[in-house]
Amino acid sequence: MTQTIQLPVTRQSAAKATIQPHGGVLINRLATAEQRAEFLSQAEHLPRVRLDERALSDLEMIAIGGFSPLNGFMGQADYERVVLEMHLANGLAWSIPITLSVGEEVADRLSIGSLVRLDAPDGRFAGVLELTEKYAYNKLHEAVHVYRTNEERHPGVKVVYEQGPINLAGPVWLLERKAHPQFPTYQIDPVESRCLFQEKGWRTVVGFQTRNPIHRAHEYIQKCALEIVDGLFLHPLVGATKSDDIPADVRMRCYEIMLEHYYPQDRVILAINPSAMRYAGPREAIFHALIRKNYGCTHFIVGRDHAGVGDYYGTYDAQHIFDEFEPGELGIMPLMFEHAFYCKRTNGMATTKTSPSTPEERIHLSGTKVREMLRRGELPPPEFSRPEVAAELARVMHKQAIEEVTKAADLYEI
Repeated sequence: MTQTIQLPVTRQSAAKATIQPHGGVLINRLATAEQRAEFLSQAEHLPRVRLDERALSDLEMIAIGGFSPLNGFMGQADYERVVLEMHLANGLAWSIPITLSVGEEVADRLSIGSLVRLDAPDGRFAGVLELTEKYAYNKLHEAVHVYRTNEERHPGVKVVYEQGPINLAGPVWLLERKAHPQFPTYQIDPVESRCLFQEKGWRTVVGFQTRNPIHRAHEYIQKCALEIVDGLFLHPLVGATKSDDIPADVRMRCYEIMLEHYYPQDRVILAINPSAMRYAGPREAIFHALIRKNYGCTHFIVGRDHAGVGDYYGTYDAQHIFDEFEPGELGIMPLMFEHAFYCKRTNGMATTKTSPSTPEERIHLSGTKVREMLRRGELPPPEFSRPEVAAELARVMHKQAIEEVTKAADLYEI
């Protein structure tokens, strides 16, 4: 299934949406044709910083307004208050530091007030930083406050420990908005999603974040939310994730299958979220909600262990953290859902709020268990996953398992 969206998009029309962007202004840091020409003319003379995959996606999200009100990488005042208090220096709620970290040697050759060329991991000229600050930061301090652990085995903490000790700050410009190499049809930026919601007449829109393939529990809570809002914005994250997460193209295909067979197509929009995963649990739930607010969502689904990894966070910590903010401070309504399962007694999806079943009468599988089944070519039960989705996952995962075995055999000449 494909999605074709053609809208006369303007920031003025997007501003008419029923919910304002975070901070009141939808940021636009996309270079104009004239700016791009000027930057290109200076390209060979500007000092360079090579971005990793996460920093490149952060640059993109800042430029398109997904991280509004940020117009660049955070300065020290914003960084320190976000780490400690989940607010920017001006008092606006914000839960995740957005920084560009480099080594000391790189930082030493950069001058405050100068332009810095930002290159993509492949060396492509991607953007420009107007350097306003360089500052050292405490990695352990950031890890403990943002991720609630100092353990390097946490994937988010590992990234912090491996990055440079100096943060560069300042406004940025994205040189060119390129079509996504895998999902150009689903590349819907905040200015476009807001216009699309308006054209559809949706005054209330619920956003859904995921880095995993869709299963029956996801479907259940999404459809529960659809009962009380006008539209559903399915917004899978396609930026950097852990190596053992299901690849983005597989996840997107599963969503296409579900939308084709099991959802009212006039009430759902599927689009990609280009940002990288932090695995910061509760803090990332707030971060994900604010991103969807910038895309025009009025509501946001927060389920079990949102953005969690391992056993670092409590099952519903990502819901409890919303109570740490004043009413209306975030500007988007969280919809809290308990862990859903298939109830054998009532023969349908349910949670402990609605089902009288015992634990033995509930079908829910861990992600690890499902991945093991899929790699063996086995299908999860239909109570866990729709058959069409299970078949697609099994096909891909089994193929990958065979390729890995073949590669190992070749390597060791088995």
